[in-house]
Amino acid sequence: MGAQESPDLNEVGMQATRDSRPIHRVYVHGFFMDKTDVTNAEFAKFVEATGYITVAERKPRAEDFPGAPPENLVAGAVVFTPTDRPVPLDDHFQWWSYVPGANWRHPQGPASNIRGRGAYPVVDIAYEDAEAYARWAGKRLPTEAEWEFAARGGLSGKRYAWGDEFRPQERWMANTHQGHFPDHDSGEDGFLGIAPVAQFPANGYGLFDMAGNVWQWTSDWYRPDYYSTLAAAGGVARNPGGPESAFDPAEPGQAKKVHRGGSFLCTDQYCSRYMVGTRGKGEVTTGTNHLGFRGVRDPTQDAP
Repeated sequence: MGAQESPDLNEVGMQATRDSRPIHRVYVHGFFMDKTDVTNAEFAKFVEATGYITVAERKPRAEDFPGAPPENLVAGAVVFTPTDRPVPLDDHFQWWSYVPGANWRHPQGPASNIRGRGAYPVVDIAYEDAEAYARWAGKRLPTEAEWEFAARGGLSGKRYAWGDEFRPQERWMANTHQGHFPDHDSGEDGFLGIAPVAQFPANGYGLFDMAGNVWQWTSDWYRPDYYSTLAAAGGVARNPGGPESAFDPAEPGQAKKVHRGGSFLCTDQYCSRYMVGTRGKGEVTTGTNHLGFRGVRDPTQDAP
């Protein structure tokens, strides 16, 4: 588990993140995983059956944001917007912003909708939303170790979920960003932005979109030193469930869970997290328009 790259490479571009090292040995029990990310149509059935309201649809509570002006406490989500020109890549706030009214029904904001997009992954989903759906469906969210085991599809030590070449025989294998990030997506892989699920080849376990399209929540808290901790313990880590608490040195006060898989915004110019051993992270109450999830089920659980 993990990604093998020289430690002197930086955190951008076509290389692994430092927090995905060292490679360490892991064992996981067998489990079933959804073939695709949960779609808008599937999530709509959950909402219809339960009346569930996602985090992005709820007005933020003043007690959770002390000192925030009341006019800023508006329901919404974080949305990517291409810049109008090439920009330096040292400030992600140039292309990410909090958009009032953005949620799973309106992924880009109030003027957008999901009509005709039932087969697209549901996005703008916070961690508790994903957990709530999984419980309703008789499932749970995967641990990070389970996710990587599944993503590798039976391959060992490969850079991508399908092998070592990004485009074997010039074939696109995942929905990623082409053109110039963040101002222009050329759509050479056939999609401008997000794509419906299962538009690219499945991996060796029959799972679709384990790289690109949308990031996926896992159940592990995020710590950059977790792999080092497991490796230092020696032997094989059995069914690791992540650290007991979250810590991100860049934002020490934020509780974050691990994201995996990368998204339609990943590119070798800025974020190559479609590499199978690499990691992402996200604050648990924050949904974005390139983040979704899929569920897993233990063999002992009854099928939904």
